[in-house]
Amino acid sequence: MPFDLDQPVRIGVQIAPQHAEYQTLRDTVMRLEELGVDIAFNWDHFYPLAGDRNGLHFEGWTMLAAWAEQTERIQFGPLVTCNSYRNPDLLADMARTVDHISAKGGEGRLVFGIGSGWARHDYDEYGYDFGTVGSRLDDLAEALPRIRRRWGLLNPAPTRDIPVLIGGGGERKTLRIVAEHADVWHSFSDAAELRRKLDVLSTWCERVERDPSEITVSVEPDRGQSNEQWDELYGLGARLFTTQITAPHYDWEAVRRLLSWRDTVNG
Repeated sequence: MPFDLDQPVRIGVQIAPQHAEYQTLRDTVMRLEELGVDIAFNWDHFYPLAGDRNGLHFEGWTMLAAWAEQTERIQFGPLVTCNSYRNPDLLADMARTVDHISAKGGEGRLVFGIGSGWARHDYDEYGYDFGTVGSRLDDLAEALPRIRRRWGLLNPAPTRDIPVLIGGGGERKTLRIVAEHADVWHSFSDAAELRRKLDVLSTWCERVERDPSEITVSVEPDRGQSNEQWDELYGLGARLFTTQITAPHYDWEAVRRLLSWRDTVNG
């Protein structure tokens, strides 16, 4: 450490793309932008993760293209896309295209969240090889250089260096991949765990000769946490705080609490 402590706090909201008609999801993105949320996330799964597993659900990347067109300010992305589901070069091209759709005369707004994958049901139903935790992480490590290479070959090129968010906290493989490739590291850690994992990540940064200040620390705290607990995570270096909302009852109060705290911290 230190990680990137100079930037202000930003608030992300993950809209679970489940148990709602698309009109509801579209309206929810617009409301988040109007409220001043910094980043809207969805996820990259094929079935609901809670409630009726055969309930309403929509695919993530086509949804992101629609968000890119309908919004003006808010950043957006998958939290996170599954590396296993698409050829890395194709995924790079998809991300570049969505980023251009969102640019509207300026820079694009896509945050490229990616992980190794874990939802066995998705793999089985869609015919992907599930492999092992280790093999999926190895595949992710091989894919990320291909993605960046493809971004350098595409015409037109991305509008800017698309920020790469990597989710997960495995200390032997995942945090090494974060140190090598991530602009943002996303974690579900509480303060004690975050402190330990940041020490591990710092060690990996030293080994791969990466400046830790180039990495933004992202957390997804429990909804019941207090401002004091958020303050503690902030003190450890977290600068992106994300909460999830899901149908049928979106928790707007959780969103408003985080936004109010952000505005207090940022002054």
